Order: sequence, then structure tokens, then C-alpha cells
Amino acid sequence: MRFGFGPKSREIYDLFGWAGENAAAIAVLVEQRFREHPSSSVSQADVKDLEHVGDQLVADLMRAISAQLITPFDPEDLVALTFAVDDVPDAIENASELLGLYNIERPTAQALELCGLLVEATTELASLLGGLKDLRNGAAKEIRKIKEIEDRADRVARAARAGLFKNEKIDPKIVIRWKDIYESLEDAVDACETTAHRVGNILVKNA
Repeated sequence: MRFGFGPKSREIYDLFGWAGENAAAIAVLVEQRFREHPSSSVSQADVKDLEHVGDQLVADLMRAISAQLITPFDPEDLVALTFAVDDVPDAIENASELLGLYNIERPTAQALELCGLLVEATTELASLLGGLKDLRNGAAKEIRKIKEIEDRADRVARAARAGLFKNEKIDPKIVIRWKDIYESLEDAVDACETTAHRVGNILVKNA
């Protein structure tokens, strides 16, 4: 295990914690945007602003990892985790963008359910990343919970996509649009699970 000391090490922990909180904040915004659509008080610009914050946090993480000779964990593991963290807000922002891009009239029950699961997953992820300094304390439980949420999201998304093809009267354009949205929301939850998996790898490696 690589032990980190000094302000740079603390900065890495803080940045991962802030990145997790930012991902959770974006998920909450997007859930509200879907729920209130088409007259939501949350705009795509609001979502994009937080996604930009996530990009800056990732840039700061890469700088902090590169600047420190002794990092709290192996640098390659921290870089892999950073890239995984970066994928979460990107995937969430993409789902939100499709809602407006496809000119959706109103959200479906399945889309709202997926948004709710996304909020759950990012909340657990924020807790996991915020506790990275004390990785062994409860990490396995949080990783398991995120995996369970991801499994639930997969089932909801599969059922939602299957439902699109049961009614032959549905406009094929609507089918394509909702299929993309369901998949983008599923991808966002998957990104949370991938990030949790990266943390799990660090946990095993440093046991």
C-alpha cells in the first residue's frame, strides 16, 4: 500500500469527495428536470454547469495525482478511478440533453423510476468517495448497494424497452427516442457501478 502524507494527499481525498457530491447533485437536478418536464425550473444549462464543475474536479485530480510523489494508493489506480468518476456526470448530462433534444412531451413512469434509481446510486457513490480515506469502513456495503441499484435499473430499462415494441401503433420515431433515453439513464447508473467497482479493486489490492 502507498501511504500519502501532507496537503496533496488530503487534497486527493477531498477532490474525490467533492466529485461524488457533484455527481449526486447533477442526478438530483436531472431527476427534477424529468419530473417537471416540459415546464421544469431546471434547464439543460443548469445541468451543464454542474457537469463543467465535474470536469474541473477531474482536471484538479489529475494534477494532484501527478504532482505527488507518494500517493495514498497506486497512481494508476487513482487515475482509473478518476476516469470512472468523470464518466458519471457525463452520462447523466447526456440523458438530460436527450430529453430536450428529442422534444419529449412528457416523461414516462419508467423514465422517472430510472431517474430515482440514479439519485440513489449517486448518493451511495458520493458516500463511498467521501469515505475514500477510510476505505475499509463500510465500503463493501456501499459497493454492494450500488450494484443492487444497478441491477434494478437494468431490469427497469429492459422492461421499458420491451414495452416500446409491444404496441405496433407506436410511431417508430417515438420508439427510437425513448429507447435512447432509457439506455442513457441506464448508462448513467452503470457508470456509478463501474466507479464503485474501481473502488472495490483498490480495496482488494490494499487489503
